[in-house]
Amino acid sequence: MIAKIERKSNFKGNAILLALVSVMLLFEVMIRIAGKGSLFAPANISNLINQNAYVVIMAVGMLLCILTGGNIDLSVGSIVCLVGAVAGVLIVNHGMNIYLAIVICLLLGILLGAWQGYWIAYVRIPPFIVTLAGMLLFRGLANVILNGLTISPFPDNYLRLFTSYIPAADNDGAQLAVSLSVAAVICVLYVVSEAISRRDKIRKGYATESLAALITKVVLICAFAIAFATLLGLHKGLPIVLVWLAVIIFIYGYFTSRTVPGRYFYAMGGNEKAAILSGIDTNKVLFFAYTNMAFLSAIAALVCCARFNSATPSAGTSYEMDAIGSCFIGGASAYGGSGTVGGAIIGALLMGVLNNGMSILGIDANWQKAVKGLVLLAAVIFDVLSKKRRKNG
Repeated sequence: MIAKIERKSNFKGNAILLALVSVMLLFEVMIRIAGKGSLFAPANISNLINQNAYVVIMAVGMLLCILTGGNIDLSVGSIVCLVGAVAGVLIVNHGMNIYLAIVICLLLGILLGAWQGYWIAYVRIPPFIVTLAGMLLFRGLANVILNGLTISPFPDNYLRLFTSYIPAADNDGAQLAVSLSVAAVICVLYVVSEAISRRDKIRKGYATESLAALITKVVLICAFAIAFATLLGLHKGLPIVLVWLAVIIFIYGYFTSRTVPGRYFYAMGGNEKAAILSGIDTNKVLFFAYTNMAFLSAIAALVCCARFNSATPSAGTSYEMDAIGSCFIGGASAYGGSGTVGGAIIGALLMGVLNNGMSILGIDANWQKAVKGLVLLAAVIFDVLSKKRRKNG
């Protein structure tokens, strides 16, 4: 029985990855047929990372909200706009030290999240209502601060924190060598991690995938990492924002899968009453989820300010939809209690590839929205039907 559940979980996790690969190959064929270059051009891969960094950051935070019971945060786009506005005023208008300004912006994000988290967790106002109010409130405050105007440009020392590359020197040989070296280290660490995980599962009597399947998975992932690093090395090297993303993904991936507080989110989403009876303070879990979501939105705001080199009243528009869609497309359950950081990241990448591929092909922006809507609906339908089959089985 445990092995059967394990196989179902692996299928669901691999299905979205196969979908991402299939979509990328499909767009590659269509773009080449149209004579518009290649989806896998080194410059395009680098742009894909820079353009979708904010989605990845916010999808990680949104996942924690969804895990608590299918809850979402509609205010994240407005928080991006408000924090960006404050960053623009402090750094550009008043010339404040960039590190002090960054700390202030992050604290502002935490404060905004705590404000919403209090009403959601302790007063138990539905998250939809609280965050809808926050979406309107924070967007209004941002427009008041900006007075309807755009603030730019940001200083170069700020931009380098989020838009530079490693190594900084314009040397193709050095860039490729550094990129491949980093990929090699990551592959070694991944292989060691998988080996230790398999050993521990066998020792504890847990179900494990076959050795052949494990070796195949490891080889494919390492090959992808090396190919990915090669493409980045052939352009400008590793984007610094990719380093920030790696840190965030590692921290939250470890938190949700390897720590007791991280498992509280799954327990609460699975059955909140049972979680309370087992001694979990679900109020604290909810409060942390929404405070953390605003904190990550503040980080996304700083990244967006650097990418656009400006703070604008329209910043963050529809960002909440990108974050929510990434989680559901990545396998998070619409009912909560199920989902992984890795899945949310793959969902964000899939949405990024859809945007990038359709833009290269010159598809109208309205049709792009329609396609993304259909993909999101298909992902949720797949989740609902899977749950029904498990119940009937």
